[in-house]
Amino acid sequence: MAFGISKQELQQWKQKVAKGDIAFLTHYWYDKRFPEFHTVTKVGCSDIQRLKDWCISNGLNPQYIHHRQPYPHFDLIGPKQTELLQKYKLEDHISRFGLS
Repeated sequence: MAFGISKQELQQWKQKVAKGDIAFLTHYWYDKRFPEFHTVTKVGCSDIQRLKDWCISNGLNPQYIHHRQPYPHFDLIGPKQTELLQKYKLEDHISRFGLS
């Protein structure tokens, strides 16, 4: 369940993913396996090879891609999440969700 985003933001992410673009969606999140983290950034792309290449180029293991059709994605949490949001100049995600 995604919290802290609008339906429009979710729709825009889905459209970009479906087109084969690399798309970022950050939202509030809770998973009992990771109680210290309160947000996740889903990096999606329907072009699986492009998403795998993106993972590798950012030091991430593509084995952890969620192959959920029609919106495959990689979940970023913790320090790597903030690092990559900064790298891709998504400061609005950082400030909006308190990830500094």
